[in-house]
Amino acid sequence: MRLKKRGILETPRSVCPALVFAICLIVATAVTAAVARAQTSGTGASAAEVHVDVALVLAVDVSRSMSQRELRIQRRGYAAAIASPEVQRAIAQGAHGRIAITFFEWAADFYISDVVPWTIIETPADAQALADRLMSEMSQGARRTSISGGIMEALRRFDDLPYRPERRVIDVSGDGPNNQGVPVLTARDAAIAQGIVINGLPLMTEDGDLSWFSIGDLDEYYRRCVIGGPGSFMIPVRSWDQFPEAVRRKLVLEIGQHRPDAPPTVLRAQFQADAPYDCMIGEKLWQKRGWQFDDTGR
Repeated sequence: MRLKKRGILETPRSVCPALVFAICLIVATAVTAAVARAQTSGTGASAAEVHVDVALVLAVDVSRSMSQRELRIQRRGYAAAIASPEVQRAIAQGAHGRIAITFFEWAADFYISDVVPWTIIETPADAQALADRLMSEMSQGARRTSISGGIMEALRRFDDLPYRPERRVIDVSGDGPNNQGVPVLTARDAAIAQGIVINGLPLMTEDGDLSWFSIGDLDEYYRRCVIGGPGSFMIPVRSWDQFPEAVRRKLVLEIGQHRPDAPPTVLRAQFQADAPYDCMIGEKLWQKRGWQFDDTGR
């Protein structure tokens, strides 16, 4: 080496390429390691780069046919299921080991209560934090029943999904047929056309306040008119003491992807009904009886 006239040490040209190469190698190694960590943990990367095994919308009915006691049972049931060891195992066994969940409550198509925005669940602590959030406030009932409105809101949420899911699932629970908004088949078919699966949790309890708008075969209504997509299924709830276990089983199946060997009480969708079914039964019941509840009804 030699000194330049200004007193600055000059590196021979033969040394520069090797030095530059060494620096580039160190930088490239560091970047590769950072990317690997981000892909493994889901941290250190932008949300759009985070992969999840399933993006799950929990759309929960809070129409006025449900009492405050029933609304509390719903919140507690979902909170307990999300934080349960069974659901945590299902999440951990996924290819990415994480899922994304959003939770909202619906009644009429003009009533949506945003409870939990899109949230990653990867660890038991994540799950418990979401469960605590569900229990931090109580549900508020509202008028009318728009299953279609709930499905359409779920589609809007998928449009805003900040993660990259392997599957997209809408989980709809409710205690009556659609009686407001666009026909439920219109909303269901729109979801299926986008490759989204809809599963159902029909609440076939008999202690609600407005049983005039319930139907005895709500499970069949959900099978024929609500659920759809590959592997779609439903789990009927016939008494409120069954609710926590039904939600837990349903989440495990949705997260782990439903399999043909699922328990026989899980009723799977059929692409063709054996006989015609009236998917407008809820609207017809409202036209017949709903005039009495224009301001306060379901």
